[in-house]
Amino acid sequence: MEELINIGFGNAVVTSRIIAVVSSQSAPIKRLREEAKRNNKLIDATAGRQTRSVIVTDSDHIILSSVQVATLTSRLSSKPSEVK
Repeated sequence: MEELINIGFGNAVVTSRIIAVVSSQSAPIKRLREEAKRNNKLIDATAGRQTRSVIVTDSDHIILSSVQVATLTSRLSSKPSEVK
Protein backbone atom coordinates (compact mmCIF):
# COMPACT_ATOMS: atom_id res chain seq x y z
CA MET A 1 0.00 0.00 0.00
CA GLU A 2 1.27 3.46 -0.88
CA GLU A 3 2.05 5.82 1.97
CA LEU A 4 0.14 9.12 1.94
CA ILE A 5 0.86 12.53 3.45
CA ASN A 6 -1.95 14.83 4.56
CA ILE A 7 -1.60 18.19 2.78
CA GLY A 8 -4.64 19.78 4.41
CA PHE A 9 -8.44 19.80 4.20
CA GLY A 10 -8.76 16.06 3.67
CA ASN A 11 -6.32 15.99 0.75
CA ALA A 12 -3.38 13.60 0.53
CA VAL A 13 -0.44 12.91 -1.80
CA VAL A 14 1.51 9.69 -2.29
CA THR A 15 4.87 10.34 -0.58
CA SER A 16 6.93 8.38 -3.10
CA ARG A 17 5.80 10.75 -5.89
CA ILE A 18 6.98 13.94 -4.13
CA ILE A 19 10.20 15.50 -5.45
CA ALA A 20 10.16 18.77 -3.50
CA VAL A 21 8.16 20.84 -1.01
CA VAL A 22 8.97 24.53 -1.41
CA SER A 23 7.75 27.94 -0.32
CA SER A 24 5.37 29.65 -2.70
CA GLN A 25 6.93 33.11 -2.42
CA SER A 26 9.91 33.03 -4.81
CA ALA A 27 9.69 34.22 -8.41
CA PRO A 28 10.91 30.91 -9.93
CA ILE A 29 8.18 29.01 -8.08
CA LYS A 30 5.56 31.50 -9.27
CA ARG A 31 6.75 30.94 -12.86
CA LEU A 32 6.64 27.16 -12.33
CA ARG A 33 3.10 27.52 -11.03
CA GLU A 34 2.00 29.55 -14.08
CA GLU A 35 3.59 27.04 -16.46
CA ALA A 36 1.81 24.17 -14.71
CA LYS A 37 -1.48 26.04 -15.01
CA ARG A 38 -0.97 26.50 -18.77
CA ASN A 39 -0.18 22.77 -19.13
CA ASN A 40 -3.16 21.65 -16.98
CA LYS A 41 -0.79 20.20 -14.38
CA LEU A 42 -1.75 22.51 -11.48
CA ILE A 43 -3.72 21.07 -8.55
CA ASP A 44 -5.10 23.57 -6.03
CA ALA A 45 -5.65 21.85 -2.67
CA THR A 46 -5.87 25.07 -0.64
CA ALA A 47 -9.68 25.13 -0.26
CA GLY A 48 -9.61 28.84 -1.04
CA ARG A 49 -7.01 29.69 1.58
CA GLN A 50 -3.59 31.29 1.13
CA THR A 51 -0.99 29.11 -0.61
CA ARG A 52 1.85 28.48 1.84
CA SER A 53 3.65 25.61 0.12
CA VAL A 54 4.07 24.12 -3.32
CA ILE A 55 4.58 20.39 -3.85
CA VAL A 56 6.41 19.23 -6.98
CA THR A 57 5.78 15.65 -8.11
CA ASP A 58 7.65 13.29 -10.39
CA SER A 59 4.81 13.53 -12.94
CA ASP A 60 5.43 17.32 -13.27
CA HIS A 61 2.25 18.13 -11.38
CA ILE A 62 2.36 21.15 -9.10
CA ILE A 63 0.18 20.91 -5.98
CA LEU A 64 -0.70 24.01 -3.96
CA SER A 65 -1.23 23.56 -0.22
CA SER A 66 -2.19 25.92 2.58
CA VAL A 67 -0.04 23.95 5.04
CA GLN A 68 3.37 25.42 5.96
CA VAL A 69 6.50 23.90 4.37
CA ALA A 70 7.93 23.03 7.79
CA THR A 71 4.78 21.12 8.74
CA LEU A 72 4.78 19.12 5.51
CA THR A 73 8.47 18.26 5.78
CA SER A 74 8.03 17.10 9.37
CA ARG A 75 5.14 14.88 8.25
CA LEU A 76 7.32 13.48 5.46
CA SER A 77 10.21 12.72 7.80
CA SER A 78 8.10 11.08 10.53
CA LYS A 79 8.17 7.32 11.01
CA PRO A 80 6.18 5.27 8.46
CA SER A 81 4.22 3.48 11.20
CA GLU A 82 2.73 6.74 12.46
CA VAL A 83 -0.67 7.93 11.29
CA LYS A 84 -0.21 11.10 9.24
